[in-house]
Amino acid sequence: MSRHAHWFTQLEEPRQIAAASPAPLDTPGRLLALDLGAKRIGVAVSDELRITTRPLPMISRASWKELLRHVAGLVQSFEAKGLVIGLPLRLEGGEGAAAESVRAEAEKFRLSLTVPIYLQDERLTTFAAHSNLKAAGRNESENKREVDSQAAAIILRDFIDRMKSQTPQEAD
Repeated sequence: MSRHAHWFTQLEEPRQIAAASPAPLDTPGRLLALDLGAKRIGVAVSDELRITTRPLPMISRASWKELLRHVAGLVQSFEAKGLVIGLPLRLEGGEGAAAESVRAEAEKFRLSLTVPIYLQDERLTTFAAHSNLKAAGRNESENKREVDSQAAAIILRDFIDRMKSQTPQEAD
């Protein structure tokens, strides 16, 4: 296993992942997130200080080449310091075929992009995104169009919160 493979194989240990990363997680800058689906890919971005996240327009899945071109363009335009990809674990925490497929795509992104790739548990994020959109009064067609990117924003928020909770706090 290459040293870069730690970017996304140690889901529970972002501090160890950061040590192997060319752009440390402690360095301020935007992060992008993807919620990879069979037909649609949700996309979200953080602000430079990683305080807020916001959904971006979803990407319709086409070829790998087209997806890579689109994601590389987003990384460049937002000057992203990393890419967080939702890992679809089973409810009990195990990995199935969907997680295996996401890991394979994460490896392709790792080989193709110049930013570190991180995986984040995405259990129940689509459910939470549906609930949030429904509570906001969105109709079903708006919900379908926005849910994947809303889920990506939740994945990114969860990743940022997990990073912060594992960062030693400085004394005031």
